[in-house]
Amino acid sequence: IKQHIVYFLLTFLLFVSLKASSQEKNIFVKLIDSKIKIDGILDEEIWGSVEPAKDFWQYFPSDTILSVEQTEIKMLYDKKYLYLGVKVYAEGKDYIIPSLRRDFRARGNDNISFLFDTFNDGANAFFFGTNPYGVPRESLISGGGADFRNFNSSWDVKWIVESKIYDNYYTAEMRIPLSAFKFTGGEKKWRFNSYRFDTQSNERSSWIRIPQNQIITNLAFMGDMIFEESLSEIKTPFAIIPYISGELSKNFDANTGVSRVKVGGDAKIPIGNGLNLDLTVNPDFSQVEVDEQLVNLTRFELFLPEKRQFFIDNADLFADFGNGREANPFFSRRIGIARDKDGNNIENPIIAGLRLSGKINDRFRIGVLNIQTKEDAENEIPSNNNSVLALQYKVFERSNVGFIFVNRQATSQGDFIEKSEEYNRVAGLDFNLASADNTWIGRVYYHQSFTPETVNSSVSSGGFLEYNKREYKVRMSGMFVGDDFQSDLGFVRRRDIFRVDPNVEFFFYPEKSKINRYSFRLQAVSIWKPELNFMNSDYSFDLSYDVRFENQNSFTVGLNHRYIYLFRDFDPTGSGNGEPLPGETGYNFTSVNLSYNSDRRKIISYSIRSNFGQFFNGKRYSASAEIRLRAQPYFSALINASYNYIDLPSPHPTESIWLIGPRIDFTFTKTLYWSTFLQYSTQQDLFSVNSRVQWRFKPLSDLFIVYNDNYQATDFSPR
Repeated sequence: IKQHIVYFLLTFLLFVSLKASSQEKNIFVKLIDSKIKIDGILDEEIWGSVEPAKDFWQYFPSDTILSVEQTEIKMLYDKKYLYLGVKVYAEGKDYIIPSLRRDFRARGNDNISFLFDTFNDGANAFFFGTNPYGVPRESLISGGGADFRNFNSSWDVKWIVESKIYDNYYTAEMRIPLSAFKFTGGEKKWRFNSYRFDTQSNERSSWIRIPQNQIITNLAFMGDMIFEESLSEIKTPFAIIPYISGELSKNFDANTGVSRVKVGGDAKIPIGNGLNLDLTVNPDFSQVEVDEQLVNLTRFELFLPEKRQFFIDNADLFADFGNGREANPFFSRRIGIARDKDGNNIENPIIAGLRLSGKINDRFRIGVLNIQTKEDAENEIPSNNNSVLALQYKVFERSNVGFIFVNRQATSQGDFIEKSEEYNRVAGLDFNLASADNTWIGRVYYHQSFTPETVNSSVSSGGFLEYNKREYKVRMSGMFVGDDFQSDLGFVRRRDIFRVDPNVEFFFYPEKSKINRYSFRLQAVSIWKPELNFMNSDYSFDLSYDVRFENQNSFTVGLNHRYIYLFRDFDPTGSGNGEPLPGETGYNFTSVNLSYNSDRRKIISYSIRSNFGQFFNGKRYSASAEIRLRAQPYFSALINASYNYIDLPSPHPTESIWLIGPRIDFTFTKTLYWSTFLQYSTQQDLFSVNSRVQWRFKPLSDLFIVYNDNYQATDFSPR
């Protein structure tokens, strides 16, 4: 069966691998030898001699006309820098700027963004943006930009931007080092696009016309930047980033305290014009934002995103394999965390690591990762060498073939190490499809794991194929995960499954209506257990109706039916206050979902969601809300709250589960921030405080002061 999935999808993917090309639109980039003062005013004489990129197309509320409020972009370059001069027209000065924090989110505020596909592959791009106050944002875009999960804002680089506000427009000046980009020496053309959000006219627009069925960051829709002369190779500067960290902490449960000073650092070594070698010794992750608590009513582990800077650059090259959040052979959060002898997840310190990643040429990307973790004999955790080799070769114009090899090898010889834990290896091939206009996207993959005691099938394989038009979208996907497939450094939600999940969605665009778009979506998921004579263990049917209004409000109603066969006892509340639901039993249940999102341009905006109906052999009522408040640009607040009432028949538990998480953010200047995040979870029996001050006293140089505190949620006793 797994072979049939692979062969069927591979045939279709090859059939629809069409040639990609940029739209016939370009911007000329003039070579200069004069200096540009970055003040946002655009008063240098050279700016007047450059023809701008203009004629932006509306993306919202329509995608068939030129934008009402236009934008003009001019570009210059010299041997070291790329300069952008931008003139952004607007109705007035009533801009929405919720925060002065770097790497702000685009939604709900005024901003303009720029995408640079320097290798002309339609797969990866460098992203820079700003707002009317000149606040910078930068990101890396991978996967063709076809999904917001391919948008990585943890990437950081040195560049400057300033802006100036006038009566009916604002201007911005940007200077980006050419060394911030990766590109082939001798190149004279990059693919390029720009988009902007205009809150006053309720308009989103882009230089290259993008249909509404595609997201606005999609790299299939780009024009060309034409440089006056070919670019010379630019060597990225060698960088050493040391740190010193002092810590005072107390564990109230164990009645132990810690007072320590840590020293370490990173080094970034350029290799050619497309590769980076990153080294780390005793890495510092104290500046990383705390994870957001989630309510888990399932039997499976939740997926949490990677936030540590060392793992961010070219992260897609290592992580974009397999079936996303179901069977991924490499998940970097596995490194630095291990289970102790009691089965609890604890920190496992990283001693040192290296990572080589980037492009060898226009078609070939390579990633090598090697990290050594420390032995913790007291908790029966061995030292491990964690290695990944990832290769990616571009085929056709926007598709690629990838190879991955993952290896975890125990490097200590403790008596507590069982033979089955000595090593784990995974090798695999992926083919990723993206057609010229992103109408067709897809993937097919085959992965094999190797452990000392493999008995049954140790294969994971599958794929998907999606056809996306303005009026409808059809997707077919399937996967197989063998009973003995194991990836210690990956994310595998469950094994011994054969899964098929087709879905179809229809879109309608009414004219002269307050509704911008409405859609109907039907999805079916079926899961069988191959090792149990293909027993049907799970299936679901979801029908939803979604409405998006011209004023950016949206509403969704859904009906879903589930069947779940429990193989072992399970308590969905996680409370342990009653008898769990009995295993070896099947459960059918149906529920209704409702959600509403208000216009984020308002000073107070909100999102509310509700679910009610049957739940296993009982009932569930849930409601959640996210309320956002801004006093721009210095203060913003967000409150997340969710309530779940699980009512199971006696003797099974009946529980009320609360999760409340207010977040308060002060941005005093563009370089000084203070944020505080509180979390109260009755399911985790946890009340936590994370408060962090960040001062960027120089580019890429920061002082962090972080305060963490944890309490029992029941009696607020300190942990």
